[in-house]
Amino acid sequence: MSTERKIALITGGSRGLGKNMALRIAEKGLDVIITYKTHKEAAYQVVKEIQSLGQEADALQLDASKTATLDGFVALLLESLKVNFEEEAIDFLINNAGIGLKSPQGHTEEKVFDELMNVHLKSVFFISQKLIPYMKNGGGIINISTGLTRFAIPGYSLYASMKGAIEVLSRYQAVELGSRGIRSNVVAPGPIETDFEGGAVRDNKEINQFISQSNALERAGLPEDVGGVVAFLCTEDAKWINAQRIEVSGGQNL
Repeated sequence: MSTERKIALITGGSRGLGKNMALRIAEKGLDVIITYKTHKEAAYQVVKEIQSLGQEADALQLDASKTATLDGFVALLLESLKVNFEEEAIDFLINNAGIGLKSPQGHTEEKVFDELMNVHLKSVFFISQKLIPYMKNGGGIINISTGLTRFAIPGYSLYASMKGAIEVLSRYQAVELGSRGIRSNVVAPGPIETDFEGGAVRDNKEINQFISQSNALERAGLPEDVGGVVAFLCTEDAKWINAQRIEVSGGQNL
C-alpha cells in the first residue's frame, strides 16, 4: 500500500459497527475521522484507540438527520484536516450513521417516515454532496445498507426501503464520480449484535436464536465481521471494485 497519507471519514463512529470500522481502517494504515451525535466521551475513546495503533484521528459532532447543520460541519472538518492532519481533503467517506426502527406497513406515522428518511437517505445524499468537493481523486464512498433489502422480515418495510434507495444512489455515484476515479460501493450487513434497535439482536435470546437458525453459519453477526470488509474497500486491493453491493451476513435467509 502507498505510503501517502490517506484519511477516512466515518459517520456514526463512536460505537458498534462504526467503531469497529474505524479501528480496522486504522489497522490498514489510514488516519480516521469519526462523527458522533451525542456520545462524545465514547467517540474520543475511539480516537485514543486509533492513536494507539499509530494513526492520527479526530472526532467531530454531527447530527446526520439535520442537513441544515452540514455547512457548519464541513467547516469544522476542513479545520480539523488542516490542523490535525495537514491535509485539505479526505480519501474515503463511509456513510454509516443510522438508527434502527421497526415500523410495519399500515402502522407507520408520517413523522416516523420523515425521521427514517432524514437519517438514512436525505443525510447520505447531502453529506456525500457536501463532501465530494473535498474528496481526493481515486478515493471512495462506502454506503452502509442492510441485508433486509434482499430478504424481508415483517416490520422493516420502511427501513429497508430507505436502504434500497441508498443502494441505487451508490450505483449512480459510481457513474457520476467515475471520471475522478472515485468508487462507490455498498456494504450490507445482516443482523449484528450491537446497540442497534436497542440491542435487540445482541440481548434478546429469542431474536438471537431465530437469526442463528436462519443463518448458514448458525449465529448472528458481530461488529468485527463487518469492519474488516469496509477496511478492505479502503485499500488498493479493492481499487477495481465499484458499484457493488457486498452483503456481509454469513449467509442469512438463503
